[in-house]
Amino acid sequence: MIALSDYLILSSIVFCIGLAGIFINRTNIIMLLMCVELILAAVNTNFIAFSYYGGDLAGQIFVFFILTVAAAEVAIGLAILTLMFRSRGSIDIDATNTLKG
Repeated sequence: MIALSDYLILSSIVFCIGLAGIFINRTNIIMLLMCVELILAAVNTNFIAFSYYGGDLAGQIFVFFILTVAAAEVAIGLAILTLMFRSRGSIDIDATNTLKG
């Protein structure tokens, strides 16, 4: 049987990969969105592991809410990127600095 520590090690590795991707890559917005999704997947893994080993379904139910918010984030983010690419011809992060009010 897989121990709780195995799940926590896996989720910490995925979380560190997502965090490193955010700090290393600051030029591609799509890559930043994927790194945020990796971080959310690591958090979901923790919730499910603790929920399973704790015998409580609250963590697994909470994961459904996180997945719903993540899906909405991706849909809105990609819509903004599509509009930005149509108007500017680039999705470079430096181009988004001109969007400041």
